[in-house]
Amino acid sequence: MPLIEREAILKVLTAYNPWWKTGVVPRNMTKHYKRFAFYEAMQRLSETTLRRTVVLTGARRVGKTTIQYQMIEALLAAGVAPQKIVFISLDHPMLKLSAFQAILDCYHEMIYTEQDVYYFFDEIQYASDWDRWLKTLYDMQPASHIVATGSASPAIVRGGEESGTGRWSILSVPTLSFYEYCALLDIPRPALAADLKASTLFSLEPQERQRLLLQLADVQKHFLRYLQVGGFPELALSDNDILAQQILREDVVDKVLKRDLPALYNIRNATELERIFLYLCSVSSEIVSVEAIAKELNGVSRPTVENYIRYLESGNLIYQSWPVAMAGKKVLKARPKIYIADAAIRNAVLMDDALLTDPVQLGKIVETAVYKHAAAFYDKKATTVGYFRGGRKNKEIDIVVERPQKANILIEVKYRENAVIPNADAISELADTAAVAFVLTKNPMDCGIQQTASGAPLLRLPASAFLYLLGHEESHDVNHFSSTHERSRFP
Repeated sequence: MPLIEREAILKVLTAYNPWWKTGVVPRNMTKHYKRFAFYEAMQRLSETTLRRTVVLTGARRVGKTTIQYQMIEALLAAGVAPQKIVFISLDHPMLKLSAFQAILDCYHEMIYTEQDVYYFFDEIQYASDWDRWLKTLYDMQPASHIVATGSASPAIVRGGEESGTGRWSILSVPTLSFYEYCALLDIPRPALAADLKASTLFSLEPQERQRLLLQLADVQKHFLRYLQVGGFPELALSDNDILAQQILREDVVDKVLKRDLPALYNIRNATELERIFLYLCSVSSEIVSVEAIAKELNGVSRPTVENYIRYLESGNLIYQSWPVAMAGKKVLKARPKIYIADAAIRNAVLMDDALLTDPVQLGKIVETAVYKHAAAFYDKKATTVGYFRGGRKNKEIDIVVERPQKANILIEVKYRENAVIPNADAISELADTAAVAFVLTKNPMDCGIQQTASGAPLLRLPASAFLYLLGHEESHDVNHFSSTHERSRFP
């Protein structure tokens, strides 16, 4: 006799799939704003010649489930029968206690008998042998389509490499970019040319650059709050920032540290995991040494530190930025920079009211935000988004976008008033080897070309403007997909 009766499973499935009765997805499930990741996921789903399972990975509360509901809404609007679309939350206690096959059997016997289904699995990593099940569904039901979410990215990736080669596409869903944050809050958008890019500013006349910055002035006013509450959609919409930070600690950080990661990786001492994460929050944007962390946190072994850093990365709480070689310069021993996945996580965890007023700490927070944007934006265009530190004096460039068969993109964050970039700085010395070199400043009007000793230009640009322009460039690609998307692609 099964632990969970079929009637109980059906009750849960029916609650999660109201369109079976109504034909529509309730508005509170789909929200009003569609993230860039939605359009990318729909593009993958609509492919007719290269069928793939679409797997969305990202931190808790970044909107992965909402994206799934939006995709279901799009399918219904395209004429797909409601009963052939099933949403299954594998994080639900009742379904956790049910065998995967029992859930599928219940759906097929009670709701829809055919094999041309649109399956939506939420938090797939909680299903036992999830990768085997996805492979089986993909192989045995060639007329079906699968979209899954998971909060443990490397675990998902490893499963894909081992069992799903050629069968699924893994899409990372970061926290909201600054552009998406502004769009979500309905902040008036400046009238920018559709094809405008940050790199375009190199070729503009000074007056034109200043005019552009004036256009961006209104969105730049919102940058400080974005750094404070971050890129979690529900929290960004909150009118209580203190409560938003509390929810961020409880529903994102604590659940990952005390529930998700211990369950996924059989961690017996979650306290050590939390201590390591708190330490990393305090040194975000800095190069870290495993040995130093183990020494600082007396009683934690080096292997434990190494493993827990990997687990924190898998839970989408941190990024690791690794050194890259440039222009034949020797690089620092391969130690990573650690960035917290969203600046707001760091703020919420450390609970220091002075973080956004202390110039040094604010610089770290902004660099954290810039790295997140660069890692997300250049993910499909670069082999590595890392940093440079090397040469005789171990000079550093904060962020280096290493692109295959193209010159690098260099980014230095100088988020302070009247920041000076001497010719002896690494970005000045290596600018002539790069495609473009940006210096991201604080002052909203600190924008212009700075010539290096070699004659190579550095583009000084306010950090908020740079991040917004990255999102504007991405929106151009999204609009192209939206204008060419055909409903008939979905059977």
